[in-house]
Amino acid sequence: MPRVFVQGNPVDHYPRHAPEALRGSVRRITETGEEVLHKPCRDVTEFGPDLAALVDDMFLTMYIAEGAGLAANQVGVDLRLFVYDCPDDDGVRHVGHVVNPVLEPQDPAGRRLLDEGEGCLSVPGAVMDVPRPDRAVVHGFDKDGNPLTIEGTGYFARCLAHETDHVDGRVYLDRLSGRERKEALRQMAARREEVHARRAATVEALTS
Repeated sequence: MPRVFVQGNPVDHYPRHAPEALRGSVRRITETGEEVLHKPCRDVTEFGPDLAALVDDMFLTMYIAEGAGLAANQVGVDLRLFVYDCPDDDGVRHVGHVVNPVLEPQDPAGRRLLDEGEGCLSVPGAVMDVPRPDRAVVHGFDKDGNPLTIEGTGYFARCLAHETDHVDGRVYLDRLSGRERKEALRQMAARREEVHARRAATVEALTS
């Protein structure tokens, strides 16, 4: 079994960080409550150097924040796009990006939900259990406009569903009860400054 899949395809070797990150610039990560996170994003209609540059920036920003995925509206851009570098439950690494992602619907009778811890770079410091299907299939395009389908299981399936939620204008807090949401926001308030300090230190280490 290959240990790394890039854009859904197996590769023999891959660096620690996606090469896109070497070309990118760090962007500010938006936080829950900001309008751009709470409305559906616009479809990407232009494929070209500007979109490629955004993908580069998103990869670097995701790595700086120690995330497994990042959607465009998490860097303040109202477009249906996300990047990811995420393992599945078998330890296989999945790396890539999806433009205009659509999550394939599942038959409720046949799906299996996993209720496991989930965090979000836009809810810094909070982790809550969120039920998600143990399998996900996302259809979309790459940055050059080529169609692609990405499949994931376990934690990677959670990542695909989480990021597709983002471009649909939802954060994982929207899937929690009122009490759970208050607890997540309490965690965020308690840990937010620590998370931001760690990100700032990572930026300093990479740019000094």
